[in-house]
Amino acid sequence: MYFSDKPKLDGGYRLISKQQKNPSNRNRWVTTPEKKVDVTTQYDNYISYAARSYSIAPSLIKAVIHAESYFDTYALSSAGAQGLMQLMPITANQYQISNPYNARQNILGGSKHLSYLMNKYSDDLDLVLAAYNAGETVVRRYNGIPPYRETINYVKKVKRLNERYRIGS
Repeated sequence: MYFSDKPKLDGGYRLISKQQKNPSNRNRWVTTPEKKVDVTTQYDNYISYAARSYSIAPSLIKAVIHAESYFDTYALSSAGAQGLMQLMPITANQYQISNPYNARQNILGGSKHLSYLMNKYSDDLDLVLAAYNAGETVVRRYNGIPPYRETINYVKKVKRLNERYRIGS
């Protein structure tokens, strides 16, 4: 995180607040919070398009984005996963994603990968989500959801979010 009075050239930032001089007291600054944006709806057009393109429920795509990055286009994990749907570079390359931080490309690539996993695991959502999180090799090794606390919690969280977004839509 950095603070500046000048925008980044690439526009890749989110304004959290502005400060201005308080007219009643010239030596004090007043912080004005920006209007809150509902981050859960800002990519709905891309999500709808990807859902139609790959026959995936929009609620599932949104749930994965929520769990992976909480709608942060520039999210980067310590393992190297990138963007909204936290695509590993090898997965991004597999789906010809040239910029994993581009919301549209990331959502389309992540949704195509979800569609592939849905076909591979015969729509078994537990296995699909475990493979999305831990990888297909690990799911094959354990013949199911691996006994990793992170993966077990991830599957539960995405399923809960999926239901919430399904009901809310």
